[in-house]
Amino acid sequence: MSLYGMMRTGVSGMNAQANRLSTVADNIANSGTTGYKRSSTEFSSLIIPSTSGNYTSGGVTTTIRTSISQQGDLRYTSSGSDLAINGDGFFVVQNSSGTPYLTRAGSFVPDGQGNLVNAAGFYLMGYSFAAGPPAATANGFGGLERVSIAQNQLLAVPSTQGLFVANLPVGADDVPLAQRPSQNAANATPTQKTSLVVYDNLGSEVMLDIHYTKTGPNTWEVAVFNQAGAAPGAPFPYAPGSLLTTASLTFDATTGKLTAPTGGVNVAVPNGGTFNLDISGLTQLGMEYTELRVEANGNAPSGIESIEIGSDGTMYAQYENGSFRELYRIPLANVQSPDRLNSLPGNVYTPSADSGDLQMGFPGSGGLGAMISGALENSNVDIAEELTNMIESQRSYTANSKVFQTGADLMDILVNLKR
Repeated sequence: MSLYGMMRTGVSGMNAQANRLSTVADNIANSGTTGYKRSSTEFSSLIIPSTSGNYTSGGVTTTIRTSISQQGDLRYTSSGSDLAINGDGFFVVQNSSGTPYLTRAGSFVPDGQGNLVNAAGFYLMGYSFAAGPPAATANGFGGLERVSIAQNQLLAVPSTQGLFVANLPVGADDVPLAQRPSQNAANATPTQKTSLVVYDNLGSEVMLDIHYTKTGPNTWEVAVFNQAGAAPGAPFPYAPGSLLTTASLTFDATTGKLTAPTGGVNVAVPNGGTFNLDISGLTQLGMEYTELRVEANGNAPSGIESIEIGSDGTMYAQYENGSFRELYRIPLANVQSPDRLNSLPGNVYTPSADSGDLQMGFPGSGGLGAMISGALENSNVDIAEELTNMIESQRSYTANSKVFQTGADLMDILVNLKR
């Protein structure tokens, strides 16, 4: 039986080295695959109990380990949809059948429908901002949807906030009540006038005429009109209904700063919402009328020009007019023992009984890594190490084959003794 045992052990050794060579071949072939994690063959001895004076050879068994938790080097690209993770965690992706997986391969590009898909055909998953800021499902894939940047609609944002910073001349003449813009008379004479573009609910421009009029010591009046109702050739009188709001302003006689109102001026934009104009930066000083800063939010209808993804996983769409809007927040998933995940074709993984339960969160929180846009994670294969392993396996395989060959020769001698 010892000869058979020796031959069996030699076969066991050759099979083990063949397994090792298989992992080396796979590692070398995928050394340029984005997010690939190297596999290695671990050996353990197989001992068969021996009787006194006789040794029964056993063999060797192999276990395949994948270094999933070992991060590869980051390589920066020019594409904002390329994603890498600096630290722990995995992207959640989905195949065409809707089955979720985990991966570190973040080379995503839009497909024909605008969905972000990687080189292996898996779709990136995220939480939409359509119903407000999303929250991650801590222990599952609920609430996730395919991340899409499809150019399927234009975005129009109505104006809701504005800022007006200027100086009103303290030496201006007081205007009698009958000539103030709030009276909308033909002989109205405002002290100063400026115009501001805002947007209604459909993204149409609405031009606001803002008139500042001095009414007395340290007091002014502001009146806001819809310019569409201005009289031909001269603004006053405006058409009925053009006066959108009026307010009295009070300035501190010592500092020249605005003391009232403190909450800004609310303007009802035609076919729009309430537009709050912050005028807290107004001053009344001894110099001419000077506009320092005038701005308003909102925009006309425009399409997506590009996307940006922050380190916290928030994806923003930048529109043609320069405005930004939150579209998705991309989560990361993790398990207690990443190296025990099940490896599947396409560079994806699924949890196993040995890997631990799935945990979901956003990048930068709960021990998860940061998301880097415009970068890819290289494979963690070291070619020099793999070539060394290949040479070692080749020599070990040859040595084991010699053991088997020797056993076969001895078996021939034993069989020929009877002849």
